[in-house]
Amino acid sequence: MIRAILLVLLLAAPAGAQTRAWTVEKCSRYGQSWSEALSRFGREGLSEEFLSRHDAFLASGCQTRNVCPRSPQELAMADVMTVAAMNAGTASSFVPFICRD
Repeated sequence: MIRAILLVLLLAAPAGAQTRAWTVEKCSRYGQSWSEALSRFGREGLSEEFLSRHDAFLASGCQTRNVCPRSPQELAMADVMTVAAMNAGTASSFVPFICRD
């Protein structure tokens, strides 16, 4: 019954509110996956720059995409997180990994 009410409310909400709610949910799912990946694989080989830029991505509500994986471990973590993001229902374009230089 509660789920039905929530569904009706969600469908009745303005599209912008639905989009914002989904962005918050995606970021939450992604943040959980990030914590699990760090616990499982550790931080060895992940530079301070990589970690701090990733922290900034999470702190921004998953809005700032400016994390450039450079080491083999960073590339592996980026791959893990891309698959985790897709498994969580987000698009692969949601992840923060991009190298501009």
